[in-house]
Order: sequence, then structure tokens, then C-alpha cells
Amino acid sequence: MAELPRLNGIIKTLEENSVAFVANAGSDPQAVDGQPYDGILFEMEHGPYDIGGLKDGLQALLSPRLIAQRGTVAPAVTPIVRIPPNAGEANWIAKQVLDIGVYGIIWPHIDTVDDAYRAVAAMRYPKRAGHPKYEPFGRRGDAPMNAIRYWGVSQQEYYDRADVWPLDPKGELLCLMMIESPLGIKNLPKILEEVPGIGCILTGEGDLSQELGVPRQYEHPDVLAGVKEIMEVCKAHKMPNGWFHTSMDNVDQIVKEGYQYIMSCPGRTNGVVQKGRAAAGKK
Repeated sequence: MAELPRLNGIIKTLEENSVAFVANAGSDPQAVDGQPYDGILFEMEHGPYDIGGLKDGLQALLSPRLIAQRGTVAPAVTPIVRIPPNAGEANWIAKQVLDIGVYGIIWPHIDTVDDAYRAVAAMRYPKRAGHPKYEPFGRRGDAPMNAIRYWGVSQQEYYDRADVWPLDPKGELLCLMMIESPLGIKNLPKILEEVPGIGCILTGEGDLSQELGVPRQYEHPDVLAGVKEIMEVCKAHKMPNGWFHTSMDNVDQIVKEGYQYIMSCPGRTNGVVQKGRAAAGKK
């Protein structure tokens, strides 16, 4: 049997040291129609936690015509999800969304090494004692039938790829963590040094501004200082840094500053991805 290609388009872009553009589409997969996004986010932190709706949304992304034209089971747009609770509370939710078939999870409010460890562990199947990638020890239960069907792979192919990248270079699951508090910023160096399996750090300047007492004042010096520190730590540790609040006014600057995961809301700003791709030198 031929070797599977890279299935996760966001990971593929990050492996190429390029910029991934992800649609924050809420729960509407049709919002990405005709737009050159690498991924799509299903929002279940600030939207309803609706596992049935997520399953329906993932199915709506499947296009038999595109699969035939592209000649691959790799999705044209990679689906990921942001889940509601923080890492210590969310093993069961991670299990549910991964078993449906998503390729990545955004974890909100990662503040400590323990938060980060729990998040990675929740996305992994456990490894035998002595395995070279034993840690973080996996807490995901074994019931991947829906994910196997959605990915279009065999059971063994799924097991071979259902681990976090880049801890497993062949892994197709992307663990993204939001740093959105002064405590999270303080602990970010230790998080990146002590917890393998993190694929991208996302800057949560909204919640950061709340905790700093200047809600949504994104140009406030304290907020800007926190945002800058996150980027500097990520660059020092060769970790991709992502940005949420992208618009036509700031996308060129976001690309210039080195963000590699860029989110926009396609329903309002379809031009952002086109402008951003041009700024990133992508066709």
C-alpha cells in the first residue's frame, strides 16, 4: 500500500516554515467555500459545545468531487476545534472531539507546565513502558471508529498517525495552546522547555487585556508588552506563534512580525486570507 501523504494541511504548512491561514468559522463550514484556507476552526469555547453539530459540520466539509480531483483523502481544509474548558478539566471533551475526527485542538487558558502536560496527554494514546515517546503519558481512550471513517484510512493507518506533531514527526494531531494571562506568559519558557508535543502557541490578547484591567484595549502598552514577550519566547524556542484577531488593517503587519498561524473570520473578512497570503509570498 502506498504511503499516506501528510493529511493535516496546517501541519504541512508549518513544516514548510510558511504561514497557515485558518478560518474562524464558528460552526459554519460553508464559510470557507472558494477561499484558500489551510484550516477551519470550529468554535466551541465561546460557541455552544455541540458534539452533534461538530459531527455535522465535519461531514459538510467532505466533497466527493474535491477528493476525486485531488486524488487524496487529505482534507482540502483541515478541521480543528477550540474546546470550552481549561486543560485540567477536559480529558473527556478531547476524547469526544478527536473520536469524531478533528485534526487538532485549541486549548484555552494554559497557565502552567501542568496545564500544558495535561493538554498534550489528553490528545495521546498511552505508550508502553520504555517507549521513547512515552511522555506525556497518553490519556485518550481507544474508540477511533468515527475518526477512521472520517479520515478515510485504515485502523492501523489511523493509529500510526493519531499522535501529536512534532513529538511524533508523522503525527497528524495539532495541539495548540493559548497563552492569555500574565501567569501563562511567565511560565511559557518552562512550558516550552518541559512539555513536548506542543505544535503552536496562540496569543490570547483579549483575555490578557481583561486580566491587565484594560479590556480590549489592544494598543495599551501593557498588552503590547505581553504580546511581544510571547512572540520573543516562541522565537527563542523555535515555536510557531499564532494570532486570532486578524483584519484587513493588520494582516500585513501580523505576517511581517512572524506569526505563522493566522486566524480570520471569513463571513466578514474574506479578503483577509487573500491579502495575507500575498504578504506571506503564497500563491
